[in-house]
Amino acid sequence: METKQVIVMRTDLNMRKGKMAAQAAHASMGALLQYGRSQEDGTIILNLPEAAIEWLNESFTKICVGIDSEHALLALTARVKYADIPYKLIRDNGATEFGGIKTFTCLAVGPAEADVVDQFTKELKLL
Repeated sequence: METKQVIVMRTDLNMRKGKMAAQAAHASMGALLQYGRSQEDGTIILNLPEAAIEWLNESFTKICVGIDSEHALLALTARVKYADIPYKLIRDNGATEFGGIKTFTCLAVGPAEADVVDQFTKELKLL
């Protein structure tokens, strides 16, 4: 099974490259950690979907694409939400950019089967 994760990054924000990398990392990890639960000893147990396990054990394919507005990002998130695949929408606190305003910056779609992820992201341009 071919699996992947796509990070959808807002291009209208003109984030610094380091900020973009940090936001993408938050989204990627967040999509997996939502399946976790903490134990008393601090251990985190992940109960991941099969495609996510395959992704971690095999390809780890990650692709970054752009989207041009908050409205488009939130509309995409609403569609992905009902697909029963991992996803994570990131809202930055605005401490280092965005003038202290909390801002939606990116969305991780997957990891999941590539053809499922492509249903949502294939029309978006690579960064």
